[in-house]
Amino acid sequence: MEKTLVLIKPDGVSRGLVGEVLGRFEQKGLKISELKMMQMTDELSDRHYAEHVDKPFYPRLKAFILSGPIVAMVLEGDRAIEVVRRLVGDTDSAEAAPGTIRGDLSLSKGENIIHASDSSESAQRELALFFGTKVVS
Repeated sequence: MEKTLVLIKPDGVSRGLVGEVLGRFEQKGLKISELKMMQMTDELSDRHYAEHVDKPFYPRLKAFILSGPIVAMVLEGDRAIEVVRRLVGDTDSAEAAPGTIRGDLSLSKGENIIHASDSSESAQRELALFFGTKVVS
């Protein structure tokens, strides 16, 4: 079973979409093995978005991710990373297909409801950041 990290961002939490998002993963057959609501910190944001900290858009992204609570989860399943990415949809909500989480629920590219690890390497790094030492099988 493969493991991956998913974050429901502050816009998803404030809009009351946590249940909707969790339900989509469960309906697909993915197992939620860990789940917590938390507040992102400055340090965690910088570590999580390390590849973006020097980019011009990062201050706005950081302000957004720190603006309210997030829900972090570990999802498990066969090819979980690929399956979750397909369910989530394109980053830009205008480009995300109907039926995907972002295509149905997201309001903009910046406030796009959800984050999902995009590779096995990212999943390992992100799971360690949010849940301690997790190994992706």
